[in-house]
Amino acid sequence: MQKHDSIYVTEISDGRWIAYDIPGNIGWIIYFVCCARLFHAGLQPHALIALIPALGMLLGIVELIAERVQKLDRILPKRRLLRGFGLLALSGILGMLVSLITFPLRGTLAAWMLVGAFLCAFFSALLFWGYRRKDPEDGILGI
Repeated sequence: MQKHDSIYVTEISDGRWIAYDIPGNIGWIIYFVCCARLFHAGLQPHALIALIPALGMLLGIVELIAERVQKLDRILPKRRLLRGFGLLALSGILGMLVSLITFPLRGTLAAWMLVGAFLCAFFSALLFWGYRRKDPEDGILGI
């Protein structure tokens, strides 16, 4: 951990965590499936643009898996919080914009992309906003 990296802790209950986590996961899965279907239809500019949020989502997911492996679920350095839940939320927002741009070209598929991106962004943001900065005096830095 870097010397200047603030620590963030969440007090979200397990039930609420699961209630946010499951629809958020469903969201990025929907978005990925829709991106795959865009490519199945042919390599077009809107398919390539849709990869940008998908890549961000993938990087956020990899970060969150790495955090779980290190048992950092509820206590995160700021940079890991931003690379995990922050990147997922931002990528979901970007995915919504891409979906709206793609809508005139792909209709129903773009609508599903929008739903997936929204679920990913909304529930990742709820988890992100559940974290609070902790001061070293709070005794939480014994990790």
